Amino acid sequence: MCGIVGIVGKSSVNQTIYDSLTVLQHRGQDAAGIVTVDVNAFRLRKANGLVKDVFEPKHMQRLQGNAGIGHVRYPTAGSSSASEAQPFYVNSPFGISLAHNGNLTNTTELAASLLSKRRHINTTSDSEILLNLLADELQETRSLTLSADEVFDAVSKVHAQTRGAYAVTAMIIGQGLVAFRDPFGIRPLVLGKHETASGTEYMVASESVALDAVGFEVMRDVAPGEAIYVTLDGQLFTRQCAVNPSYSPCIFEFVYFARPDSTIDNISVYGSRVNMGTKLGEKIKKEWDEHDIDVVIPIPETSCDVALEIARSMDLPYRQGFVKNRYIGRTFIMPGQQERKKSVRRKLNAINAEFKGKNVLLVDDSIVRGTTSEQIIEMARDAGAKKVYFASAAPEIRFPNVYGIDMPTTNELIAHGRDADEIAKIIGADGIIFQDLTDLIEAVRMENPEIKRFETSVFDGHYITNDVDQAYLDHIMQLRNDDAKANRNKDIGTNLEMHNECHP
Repeated sequence: MCGIVGIVGKSSVNQTIYDSLTVLQHRGQDAAGIVTVDVNAFRLRKANGLVKDVFEPKHMQRLQGNAGIGHVRYPTAGSSSASEAQPFYVNSPFGISLAHNGNLTNTTELAASLLSKRRHINTTSDSEILLNLLADELQETRSLTLSADEVFDAVSKVHAQTRGAYAVTAMIIGQGLVAFRDPFGIRPLVLGKHETASGTEYMVASESVALDAVGFEVMRDVAPGEAIYVTLDGQLFTRQCAVNPSYSPCIFEFVYFARPDSTIDNISVYGSRVNMGTKLGEKIKKEWDEHDIDVVIPIPETSCDVALEIARSMDLPYRQGFVKNRYIGRTFIMPGQQERKKSVRRKLNAINAEFKGKNVLLVDDSIVRGTTSEQIIEMARDAGAKKVYFASAAPEIRFPNVYGIDMPTTNELIAHGRDADEIAKIIGADGIIFQDLTDLIEAVRMENPEIKRFETSVFDGHYITNDVDQAYLDHIMQLRNDDAKANRNKDIGTNLEMHNECHP
């Protein structure tokens, strides 16, 4: 999962992009990058690390220009190397830079097609493939100035070739900003504007909160399959560029990834999480009618709204039993299992008085690998809890995700092939309860009944792009498991050391 931003402004946009990326930091902590266009040249800064660490004053001073794009990243199929940080760029035609959130499911086929056209792919990132696809289609234009029709025709041809999930923002030197969303709308993209004395500025971003933070007004979500084109002089054009688009946004955005103060596809993330708590509280009362729970405690922060509603519906005390170190990253999106393990106790500390002698219900947004849950339950017992029950706002995650979330292999998923009792035993809980998938869907749909379907493959194994089979799942397992990533990053590190020795 990544965060993207694109702006065409009336004055320098470097600070605006930086500020937007800081509020999208939750979507990726591995790397960050900004490209601006200044006097028909790209100004680029990207590196591994958090936004605040990647961009120093000297970098910001160089990132001049009234238009640009930005990206925060965490790796799925690719490595954690800085070489895979975004945005990417190509010099021809015009000069195009691109940032992408999501994951393509036919990268092997696309890479071979591009190679046959003498387009070289330099990284393992599917974002670079998207960039070259767009560049290849725009190569067909003959004019020095792109028309909106030419841009939209190119995007239509990209849609026709690609499968999977993608929200894209791209900058074309001398032309403008292009943004588009996959035909299912799996990954989010929001359009906004800001009125100035010099005219209207336009912005796209992964979440509405990025627009809020910099004073832009949310206009609407970019529709599935739709493309946005904003010329450098501020003209806005839009067009539906996909055949038979249909809304199927990723439901895990609302469970975990998105900030609660965001609205995505006219769905309040906060409201959907409150609804999740109501649904799960009703299920707990029904299935654990003779429970001995004394207190409800959230595992901060995503589950706090869910836990509060569970406590309200069950007429139980709600307490903050864990204090979070806000300077430690989100363990779910850390690139390696060892890093995830080491970070849990650095991230959370228990308030002993809230656990001692009590039967506690811990509430989390979801359980993926189970490692974090196991350690948190152990912390609760160390703090003096008599019994520790566990509630998940999401159903059991039993299947790999192929659309940009780092849940790639079945053997990393604790719920795959196991029932609730087996999961409870592994993580050390006295009891465990999961949200029903129908209830989760209804909890999110309550905020926007016009959305009829969500992307829910991690729960039910149904991949809406209809191109995912066991052979593909086996392929990505080889690419994306933690051991493969560790070996890939080790190889890259060795290559970089050799390069530095040859070129001091």
